[in-house]
Amino acid sequence: MILTFDFSSDVPLYMQLRNQIVIGIAEGKLVPGEKLPTIRALADESGINMMTVSKAYQILKQEGYIVTDRRKGAVVAGQPVSRISEEILHELRVKISELRLAGMKKEEILAMIEKIYEEGNK
Repeated sequence: MILTFDFSSDVPLYMQLRNQIVIGIAEGKLVPGEKLPTIRALADESGINMMTVSKAYQILKQEGYIVTDRRKGAVVAGQPVSRISEEILHELRVKISELRLAGMKKEEILAMIEKIYEEGNK
């Protein structure tokens, strides 16, 4: 999985990393049990601070996407995350509202969501 960072984005780097790993898991690019790079290795490869990588890994662990072990390091969790938090639903509501305000119709939004969902199943 190739990670890319937008250093000029308003989205913090740790969230960019977290989001890319979540997408990788959802799309099957990262499979349960797969070992993730160490914090140091990922920081060196990507050019971001080790504390930034550590923060992203901590969030992923809290959310249940990865598990950590002192000997094995960080690995993709074996069970899918089954809870949808109120925060996620709120973020989705905001994004849909932004699309509506941009002039998109319900059918266009649903078609776009379906396309994105299907791209993740390839």
